[in-house]
Amino acid sequence: MTVFPSKLGTKIPQTLFFANKSNDSLKPNVKFWVSFHSRNYPKSTTSICCLNTSDRKPHVSDEMEKNGNWVSTESHPDEKYGKELEIAVKAVHVACLLCQKVQENLIFNGNGDVQAKDDNSPVTIADWSVQATVSWILSQAFGPENVSIVAEEDIEALSKPNAASLLSSIVTTVNDSLSTAATFNLQPPATPLKTTQVLEAISRCNSTGGPTGRFWVLDPVDGTLGFVRGDQYAIALALIENGQVVLGVLGCPNYPLNKEWLNYQNGYRRMLSRLTKTGLDSWDGKGCVLYAKKGSKKAWMQPLVSGDKSFVWPNSARPVTVSSIDNPVLATFCEPVEKANSSHSFTQGLAHSVGLRNQPLRVYSMVKYAAIARGDAEIFMKFARAGYKEKIWDHAAGVVIIEEAGGVVTDAGGQRLDFSKGMYLQGLDRGIIACAGASLHEKIMRAVDASWNSSSL
Repeated sequence: MTVFPSKLGTKIPQTLFFANKSNDSLKPNVKFWVSFHSRNYPKSTTSICCLNTSDRKPHVSDEMEKNGNWVSTESHPDEKYGKELEIAVKAVHVACLLCQKVQENLIFNGNGDVQAKDDNSPVTIADWSVQATVSWILSQAFGPENVSIVAEEDIEALSKPNAASLLSSIVTTVNDSLSTAATFNLQPPATPLKTTQVLEAISRCNSTGGPTGRFWVLDPVDGTLGFVRGDQYAIALALIENGQVVLGVLGCPNYPLNKEWLNYQNGYRRMLSRLTKTGLDSWDGKGCVLYAKKGSKKAWMQPLVSGDKSFVWPNSARPVTVSSIDNPVLATFCEPVEKANSSHSFTQGLAHSVGLRNQPLRVYSMVKYAAIARGDAEIFMKFARAGYKEKIWDHAAGVVIIEEAGGVVTDAGGQRLDFSKGMYLQGLDRGIIACAGASLHEKIMRAVDASWNSSSL
């Protein structure tokens, strides 16, 4: 691949740079594997333009042009976990587009099958369809014999005699989703997948995890209740190797790139978009994908692909970092919307005791992890009710993204979360605390210890 830089420094070393209009310096990021046609460039710095190898046209995102910077996170395919990260990010992008279509159909047309699981939580065709789609993409990239997945859904409900209509909808949704694979430089199926192939892809997600080996962890639709209500939800994919999360990808289809839009209810924003000719693209970027690789000390965010645009890895990625606020009085607290599995009374009382003044950011799903990684909030606490066991797919991707963005995630005793014990987070001390930095995290842990004995948990 050849890259044509625009207005770069006179000498360009073999590293990839972050260019900014207000900063005349070039900051090295990671190794890149490109060649330049000339090294005689003007001294000023504005942008880097990468060449799309598919159509040989320069590509710089509208968002990056508007903000005056562009960042590439391109990795050489031989870099450790480089291919895994690329395929995972692309798979989550495909899944996000699938969910957007299903949610719109569910909300505005009154269609879509919503089932109830044994714990009365909802599951939709999007859950099974995303699981089948991501499983198929990973298997195509690495070989089905090399792919092991821990995921939330199984095929038991789809095997019942009365599930024929539901299964047919899932097969149609999966094939419709995979038809967009070429947009992401992925090879689509030569022919539409048959029902047996879709069921095989879903049933491939039968790993139980553990301390050794490599497996993927997938939550196809985290926050299904938010999904069916037209609110926030996430698609979460992580890779675990020998008990350690080595990369995580978090797709947030309704989480706007612009923080200011968080002040508007999703339903109101969506309603207005349907009443305008310009559509969702006018709302400053609807949806994003965040990702990080363990040990990189960097986390990245991309806008979702929309319209007729093609995805170019690494597309319009920009770095995200946690907030620098370490005073609880100034911090914003992320709070789960769901009350069934967590104690709002304890977390609200704790927030009051440390002097939190800002209104809490109440969102469904792992979007809370995204909010902290992006600097939109500083604190997330979850203290489960007695008897509830935290599942690894609800946390794996979000934890590594926050950590690489500069934040801290532990249990209430200060221990890192252990993803090596199977499908559940075993040995969790009281609850989970995620903060934008070690100083703030320490203050919140002390407050938890001071308040715990007086709680009813």
